[in-house]
Order: sequence, then C-alpha cells, then structure tokens
Amino acid sequence: MLSILAAVTALLFCGNAAAQSIPVPQGARGVPMYYEVVNGDTIYVDVIREARIVRNRRGSKIDWRKYYKLVYNFNKVYPYALVGREMMAQVDSTIEADVTKKSQKVSYINSVERELLRLFEKDIRNMTISQGMVLLRLIDRECGMSGFQIIKTYENGFAANFWQLVARVFSHNLKTRYNPKGDDWQIEELVYIWDSGQWDNFYFSIFGEMPPKVKLAATSLNSVVKK
Repeated sequence: MLSILAAVTALLFCGNAAAQSIPVPQGARGVPMYYEVVNGDTIYVDVIREARIVRNRRGSKIDWRKYYKLVYNFNKVYPYALVGREMMAQVDSTIEADVTKKSQKVSYINSVERELLRLFEKDIRNMTISQGMVLLRLIDRECGMSGFQIIKTYENGFAANFWQLVARVFSHNLKTRYNPKGDDWQIEELVYIWDSGQWDNFYFSIFGEMPPKVKLAATSLNSVVKK
C-alpha cells in the first residue's frame, strides 16, 4: 500500500488532480442543481445559491453541497481502501513467512511498490484532491495505520517526514488518525451504509442513478520474495 499512499500524497497534494464529472443530484425538492468548479473539484449548488443546512439522524448539521460531494467521492475511493487492506495483509504475511534476510525484504518491498504503481498509478492520477483526502482517511481506517506510519514502516523515517512536510503545505496532516466519532463521523456512516448492503439504494436516493462501479486492476499481488 506504500506506493498508493505516496502517489496519493505526491500527485494530489501537488495539484495534479483532474476535474471529475459528478451526476447532477436532484436534491430533496427534486430541483436540478447548478455546479461550480472549486480547486479542480466540481461542486453542485442548489438553485437558491446557498448552502442547505439540515440535521441528520445524529442531530448534527450537514451542508448538503459538501455532503453530495463526499458521497460521490466515497463511492469512487472506498474500493481502493478495501483492496489496500487486503494487499497490506498479503505483504505482511509474505514477509513473516518467507523473509529471512533484510536484503530480501528490501527487494520484495521494492517489487511490491513497482507492481502497485503499475496497477493503480493511472487511477490515482485521475482522482481529485478531495478524493485523495477521503482515500487517505479510509486507508487509515482499513489498515489501522496513519499515512505517516505506513510510510515510516515500509520505507523509512526520512521519507515519512518528507511526505508529511508536503502534506502540511496543503493543510493536511499524515499523522492525523481516523476518528469515527470525531471529524470522520460522516465517512464512518457511509462505511456503515456500504457494509449493510444499502449503498446502491442510498446513492440512488441522492443522485437519481445507480452508483458507478469501480473496476480494480487487481485484488491481490503477484510479487514474491526472491530466495
């Protein structure tokens, strides 16, 4: 997962993100919405040209302009976080079972990085900055490690500190942990809806169409430890 994380940080925080075409949500009143492009992201805005603030079932206020965007972005990036979790587990089990020398581990990690870039670099480059932000939060949730910890574990402290510096320039912190009861509560609720099998209906209720399915290049790694 290291190369995916490094690619997200380098490509997205440095502003090489492409604008995405988001379906036009109809909103609670069934009224079409206009859009604005902000920092390369397409944001749909209600025809009354102001944020619609309501309370969700937790009693928390939601700005629906931002929420529509979060739902769309979550649908796009969550599959990558899930496959990242499986691939990280595969890497860890392979290292534990087959690595006997440090040189083998270095060679294996390098091989994994090259494979990950080959599989996912194009997809990462087509993500927006905000999608990369959501992906980083979900990687933390699924892998149980912050972006900083992942880089430091599989690479080294210098690399981790370098990417942390780049992230802070763009007002993000790779050391910040996923907080399902704090800043990440909306993402956590979307995970719950996904895991409950209600995602398609939920997405359709917002955008009036079924969610686009993400096609992953692979769900497991072919890299092996060289003897």
